[in-house]
Amino acid sequence: MATVHSILAGKGSAVHSVGPDTTVIDALRLMEEHNIGVLVVTDNNEIAGIFSERDYARKGALLGRSAVTSTVAEIMTKHVYTVTPEHSMEACMALMTAQHVRHLPVVEAGRLAGMISIGDVVKSVLSEKEQTIRDLTNYIAGSGA
Repeated sequence: MATVHSILAGKGSAVHSVGPDTTVIDALRLMEEHNIGVLVVTDNNEIAGIFSERDYARKGALLGRSAVTSTVAEIMTKHVYTVTPEHSMEACMALMTAQHVRHLPVVEAGRLAGMISIGDVVKSVLSEKEQTIRDLTNYIAGSGA
């Protein structure tokens, strides 16, 4: 069974973060520069929130807030669900589904160690299922049944 650790090993553990006082426009520029849809918001090396394109759309643009003058802290999601490298993909998928989140910061030994997305989880689970199907097909073909 695949774990968060195996996902991070394959994609690297680079996580982009900003401070809560970062302007929304600067956060959006950073996201565009790295072609990502979410940033972890850290304050004194602690996770303070998560800022996503969805946060900006729903709590910024739709409410008429200026991206130039608003800070990330004003529109970020403050309650952040996290996982550890030992979490299984099934556990991550269950958490993401139950809490309606698309990204999970990975925390190891009290520090931010990576980020996984719903795409990472789905890809891993599908790959695992495809391997099971191949194994069963090979077993059936080899058993002469």
